[in-house]
Amino acid sequence: MCLAIPVQVKEVLPGEMARVTLDGVSKVISTALVDDVQPGDYLVLHVGYALAKIEPEEAERTLELIRQAAEGVAA
Repeated sequence: MCLAIPVQVKEVLPGEMARVTLDGVSKVISTALVDDVQPGDYLVLHVGYALAKIEPEEAERTLELIRQAAEGVAA
């Protein structure tokens, strides 16, 4: 099974790379597959590669579902 998660772009870097965050964790990822990435954008991330941009509302809904699922597993 594969999982892609929403992340927010904090900084666009040279070489089609960007620094993104998720719950305070920062990571440098490839943005080679997505056009016109800007700070503040939300991207769908899979194995270090951004696959697509998504709307902030959709990113927040998805992250909330992931949090709820994690709480259910921990309970």
